Amino acid sequence: MTPESQSYSLDDIRLRLNELDDQLLQLLSERRKLSTEVAKSKVKTSKPVRDASREQELLVKLITNGQKKYNLDTQYITKIFHTIIEDSVLLQQTYLQNLANPEIHLNPHVRVAYLGSKGSYSHLATLEYFNRKNTDVIELNCDGFKDITTTVESGHADYGVLPIENTSSGSINEVYDLLQHTTLSIVGEITLPIEHCMLATSDIRLEDIRTLYSHSQPLQQCGEFISGMKDVTLESTLSTADAMMKVKELNQKDCAAIGNASSGKLYGLQPIQANIANQTENFTRFILVARKPVEVSQQIPAKTTIIMSTPQKVGSLVSALQVLQHYGINLTKLVSRPIIGNPWEEMFYVDLEAHLHSVQMQQALENLIKFTKHLKVLGCFPIENVKPTQIQFNE
Repeated sequence: MTPESQSYSLDDIRLRLNELDDQLLQLLSERRKLSTEVAKSKVKTSKPVRDASREQELLVKLITNGQKKYNLDTQYITKIFHTIIEDSVLLQQTYLQNLANPEIHLNPHVRVAYLGSKGSYSHLATLEYFNRKNTDVIELNCDGFKDITTTVESGHADYGVLPIENTSSGSINEVYDLLQHTTLSIVGEITLPIEHCMLATSDIRLEDIRTLYSHSQPLQQCGEFISGMKDVTLESTLSTADAMMKVKELNQKDCAAIGNASSGKLYGLQPIQANIANQTENFTRFILVARKPVEVSQQIPAKTTIIMSTPQKVGSLVSALQVLQHYGINLTKLVSRPIIGNPWEEMFYVDLEAHLHSVQMQQALENLIKFTKHLKVLGCFPIENVKPTQIQFNE
């Protein structure tokens, strides 16, 4: 221990840390305000929200200064400023979207329908999405995906939150099938990290569990871990929150639920085994649906979702996809689902990185009509999954 460190008591050190933390909060607040000012200036110049070269220059400069002046390592600086840059991008996008959709911005409260009770992953996604918008949520929990779309279509909810795909279990087909028939538009999306754990009313042993409750998706996403358990009966519930409620209600030492650890606290449950998903990196993408589409600023990266069916001819799907390639439109998702009532015919759901009203997208849609039997735009919405700034150092 050095003489310098001996001259300070633990209380003195903690006091100084508190002072520094408060200064950091003040600086972050000031930086956020400046990010909004940047967005205002871009309204006048019509510059896009993201400037890759500017972000790269900034990050390289910060890393270089952090290393030379403050003895901070590259990973530490990069991790912090990736978060700061992401926050700045989302703030600017929100500002521009509020200008493009003033009627939405002026509404301080929104009614949102989601799957399950408080603490379900859909509930967590709902809170995360609207917290970013600084919008208060009137929560409407639903018993099924169809219940969510019906609640929004009838006007009893302004928005509905639907899980659409998971990195472990793949596409959620029931939701895709609903999109084929709904009149709703996709107006947003959010990707949520999914951290499955085993929850019970007390600290029981895994080998003592005889009944395991959860929604069908988590049961599938944790299939490898579950396969190693013996004599366990799986019970599917409406949501992970309903599974936790059931275990709390039963209060039996041989029952457990799969869900989120923080949500488990709402129901008096404790985690007995963490990290039980098939994949370490487990994420679910949720879409936001509403009765009317939103206008998306041309300065914001956007995604357009369409559904289409093609003639039962050799190469018909390829011909349709070549149209998108011709106009330089990046395809990020392609899902096929059977058309109910038309045996052996498929409906294709396509996610595209493009603004609906861009010249390329409008020309592509006009040409796609020639190669499709049915074509419908499900929505155009901002991309809010901010890709980290990539940098390269000269060797």
